[in-house]
Amino acid sequence: MLKWENDFANQGDYFDIVRSVLRYFKLYDLKAKIAIDTTIPEQAGLAGSTAVIAAVLAAVSTYIGKSFNRYFLAELNRTIELNYMKCQCGYQDAYMTTFGGLNYLDFRGKEYYKDLHNEQYATVENLAEYVTDLPLVVAHTGIKHHSGQFHKPLRERWLEGDPAVVKAYEDITAIAREGKKAIINGDWKQLGYLMNENHRIQDSIADSGEQNNYMIRIARENGALGAKLAGAGGGGTIIALTLEPERTKAALLRAGADCFVELAPYAPGVTVEYLDELGDLEVAVGTDE
Repeated sequence: MLKWENDFANQGDYFDIVRSVLRYFKLYDLKAKIAIDTTIPEQAGLAGSTAVIAAVLAAVSTYIGKSFNRYFLAELNRTIELNYMKCQCGYQDAYMTTFGGLNYLDFRGKEYYKDLHNEQYATVENLAEYVTDLPLVVAHTGIKHHSGQFHKPLRERWLEGDPAVVKAYEDITAIAREGKKAIINGDWKQLGYLMNENHRIQDSIADSGEQNNYMIRIARENGALGAKLAGAGGGGTIIALTLEPERTKAALLRAGADCFVELAPYAPGVTVEYLDELGDLEVAVGTDE
């Protein structure tokens, strides 16, 4: 049984996520059984580790009687991942796993990391009411990767003022705003074009990985209006916008896609439920953007 502070140091295994949350709260004598179940592939670039942090964080904070709003939970999630897990990552994963569903996220004013209590909250705008169907296919390459390995070099280049990186993210920001409009209007042709542009720019500053680029090309050649990297490069996952999903999926399977992930525009985000009179908790996390 773990009961000393140094027992909660990171050990490079799956339990580091739980250790980090407990270390933040200094709960070195907590007695609990924690079980995790997920439908997304491991290390697929789909914010799986961040979703687990969101679930454990929500469960533990509820268990010890602390009530946090979702904005603070998202910020605390990012703080734990960065400072306790030692994983270089941005704010998007923490916000999308906490809030769930289809959202437009605006992180202006959050270019530089601040202390948890000095961080301003992001803008979260839910778009689910404008969308009856999301014609998106998310395919996993089967290649595992650690997203922090890819985020860190880009962030360092951005902080150093690398003109190519700064210009790239200015353009990607503009694309995101246009993408919001295209989604609300159901203009899939325009959204597909914007996704292709997003990927072209991202791939120009950081190699997305040979298998990712191959699957993106296959998707575009088989009905997809647009396709791009989902998450960090070097493996992971692609997302394709297609009005011919069966054709696109079949082509991706032939190209070596490992599995597909369903998207839920109305996913509720992190939700805590009491399972029985003993106070057992079940936490569900919606991870779709």
